[in-house]
Amino acid sequence: MIKARRRLTVPLTLFLILLNGRLALAQDGNKLQIGFSIEAMKGERWQTDRDSFEARAKQLGAEVVSSDANGDDDRQFQQVKDMLKAGIKVLVLLPHDTTKAGRMVDAAKSANVKVISYDRLVLNSDVDLYVSFDRVEIGRMQAESLVRIAPRGNYVLIAGSPNDEGAKTLHDAQMSVLQPYIDRGEIKVIADAYTKEWLPSEAYLFTLKAIDSAQGQIAAVLASNDGMAGGAIQALREHNLAGKVAVSGQDADLAALVCIAQGTQTMTVYKPIIREAEKAAEEAVRLAKGEKPHADGTISNGKVKVPAIMLKPVVVTKENIKTTVVKDGFQTLKSINQALPEDQQIK
Repeated sequence: MIKARRRLTVPLTLFLILLNGRLALAQDGNKLQIGFSIEAMKGERWQTDRDSFEARAKQLGAEVVSSDANGDDDRQFQQVKDMLKAGIKVLVLLPHDTTKAGRMVDAAKSANVKVISYDRLVLNSDVDLYVSFDRVEIGRMQAESLVRIAPRGNYVLIAGSPNDEGAKTLHDAQMSVLQPYIDRGEIKVIADAYTKEWLPSEAYLFTLKAIDSAQGQIAAVLASNDGMAGGAIQALREHNLAGKVAVSGQDADLAALVCIAQGTQTMTVYKPIIREAEKAAEEAVRLAKGEKPHADGTISNGKVKVPAIMLKPVVVTKENIKTTVVKDGFQTLKSINQALPEDQQIK
């Protein structure tokens, strides 16, 4: 006698739940995956970029795989290779060393993955898009701001990392502004060097040496970013020169805005980096879908003319903190004023 098989029944509601669950898993598996390789998550700056990038990509239905190479070129290369194996469709690359990063672009191209060079331009490689700010304009802004305050005297130049092509671009732009003053003998550059990894500690030591060699006779410190400006200001404080020497910066870090309110830093350059990160995310999704990027120009990286999106930087001084970084929500008045005594707070 053959026994009839017992038929298992599943309630219709449960069946639909299970089916919807399978569909959801399938949809998640089909999400566009974008890799965001960050050379090092040090300081306030890159954390803001990553968070803004991930949030915008998520809004557009993409999933972001991000990594922190901690300033190690080989580690960044390995992280990129891992991303490629994981199936990313687009690589957004913030390189540690712009001259060595071409191998990561090559690896991506071999995997048929598009590459966006983020904030720093990868040199001599087949990059699909560059998203950044006009560094020539930033360098000019920094130097022009200082010569308005200090048109004569001894200058100290603290450039960024020698491994970053952007640091050289900034330095050259700064010098284009200073050169006529130098030629007329009105400004003398007494110290000028690139700084390992943009480290504030290196800028501090460099400024101490410059102060000693000039016997305290310094008119301005042209620091290429806020971290190094902070190191220089610490050295100036130790010689009772803070507030007496004009100091430039870049990035509109909270600590720099506090120094500007105190009068120990002259200016910073605000780059609407939330918009930069969001724009990069939008273009990454566009490329992942096989669409062309919305570039507004090109820039040569030594091998090809790379389509580029160059966003506009803004000079920030004590007078316009409220109408720039605070108005945009990049920093809050409360955070700035918390670090200031009552008589120095921004009203």
